[in-house]
Amino acid sequence: MKLDPQTDLSFTRHVQAPRAVLWECWTTPEHIKHFFVPRPHKIVACEIDLRVGGKFNTVMDVNGQQMDNKGVYLDVVDQEKLVFTDAYSEGWKPAPDPFMTAIVLFEDHEEGGTKYTAIARHRNTDAKKTHEEMGFYDGWGTVVDQLEEYAQSL
Repeated sequence: MKLDPQTDLSFTRHVQAPRAVLWECWTTPEHIKHFFVPRPHKIVACEIDLRVGGKFNTVMDVNGQQMDNKGVYLDVVDQEKLVFTDAYSEGWKPAPDPFMTAIVLFEDHEEGGTKYTAIARHRNTDAKKTHEEMGFYDGWGTVVDQLEEYAQSL
């Protein structure tokens, strides 16, 4: 996949957990609640219909304020790739102000565990800049740290 440095943010990490476990964490609502947002923020609700066009909805609690996030899966490759976006909600209803499309890739790492790649694609350079300034690398980095810790506990 060719990334566009003008609109895409990404990072790759070696996660000390099998990709089957990471996949289970990413595709099960009860597991999502344990890692998906940096603590002390939390996920208070999650709905997943794991198929192309299926919903990926979360409700985040950020400092006591609830944020409803609706999205759909654009691509699902078992234990390899998840692509989801907030550009649409279930039933392909367009969002009035979409923010990004996320791509999460899982590969076996040659040293064991999983090569984990997270990509955030944005519709323009301003959206990318906003996401970067919001703390994409720290936030998504914290999420993968929490994911690794949680996956190891399973």
